[in-house]
Amino acid sequence: MAVERVAVLGAGTMGAGIAQVAALGGFETRYYDPDPDALMAGGERLGEGLSRGLHHKRWTEAEAEGALERLSAVGALSELAGCELVIEAAPERLELKRDLFTAAAEVCGPGTVLATNTSSLRVSDIAAGVPGPERVVGMHFFNPPVLMKLVEIVAGERSSEAALGAAREVAEGMGRTSIRAKDSPGFVANRLARPFSLESLRMLGDGLAELEEIDRAVRLGGGFRMGPFELLDLIGLDVNLEIARSFYAQGGEPERWRPSPIQERLVAEGKLGRKSGEGYYAYGAERERELDPELGILAPTLDPEKLARVGACAEPVLRRLFAQIANEAAFALEEEVASPDDMETAMQLGFNWPRGPVGIAALIGAGAALELLEGLERDRGAAYAAAPLLRQAAERGATLRDVSPV
Repeated sequence: MAVERVAVLGAGTMGAGIAQVAALGGFETRYYDPDPDALMAGGERLGEGLSRGLHHKRWTEAEAEGALERLSAVGALSELAGCELVIEAAPERLELKRDLFTAAAEVCGPGTVLATNTSSLRVSDIAAGVPGPERVVGMHFFNPPVLMKLVEIVAGERSSEAALGAAREVAEGMGRTSIRAKDSPGFVANRLARPFSLESLRMLGDGLAELEEIDRAVRLGGGFRMGPFELLDLIGLDVNLEIARSFYAQGGEPERWRPSPIQERLVAEGKLGRKSGEGYYAYGAERERELDPELGILAPTLDPEKLARVGACAEPVLRRLFAQIANEAAFALEEEVASPDDMETAMQLGFNWPRGPVGIAALIGAGAALELLEGLERDRGAAYAAAPLLRQAAERGATLRDVSPV
């Protein structure tokens, strides 16, 4: 299917960002919002975004002008007629998304692909009741769409290969890297990121290390741009807690996804992170993180001698974190959430990880990860139950990639 005209439903932060990358990708782009004020604000965001990118030399003046010429604000769904692909970027309410797609389907006709940017709802649930559910797919962009290069193409239960292919081609025409994802909780990147915060919180609760020590170990020994508690403060503890609760419920309440009581308590106390002035850290004019020292470490590493330069707790912290990342990757591979290559791409582009989870699993080794998890399960319970695929890799002396069914 050749797509020349793209429509975006919603002119908020995500909608405007998606419209911008679509127009820069050469697509005639119409963005819709039923609220005139929101539509106007979206247009201002688009103009400011194109100017900002021009200032930072992300594109040329001619490219920015061309994008502006291809952008059209529309206040009525009827003006979307002729668009071959519609991307919905409305609030995360199931009935709202269904209603928008039903109305868009009537206006645009049976050949139009309907793509949802949902991050928390099942694509199959959105497609239910929409005329032609086979043309409903997921196109999950990451925030901000202009800077984040990953798009997860999500196949619902009835999504056709033609619709999925059109979504992939449009994403790539926008200059994004696309991966294929199963219609399961969190799709790929958000699912695989679960252990980063949850295991760090468990280590804090167990007294393995202080939060500053965990953040330092993860940055300097793990090679991550931010430690887990710094990142949680940036995201917002309340936002992250709601995500954790949603995952826990949608996944059938697995113990490894149980929300942390530490985070529950801090949110109840109104300590939400940077936006409230205090979360895991207290913020103010006086708080600035010290520059990371030059330790001569090529991270990520589990080399005990090198990690000793980071701190006494760095090695046990990283081994526990990496074991749980490997375990989650094994569960996801068993469920055929994505291929090993797509999982690596998801975490490196979607979350700026130094390696993807399959690479991290290879670093610690399936056997070492399994041995650590079995000991933790005996001491700490079912949050450390090992995935059968991880056990299989350990028994064969293989990597997750070697035993992956995908």
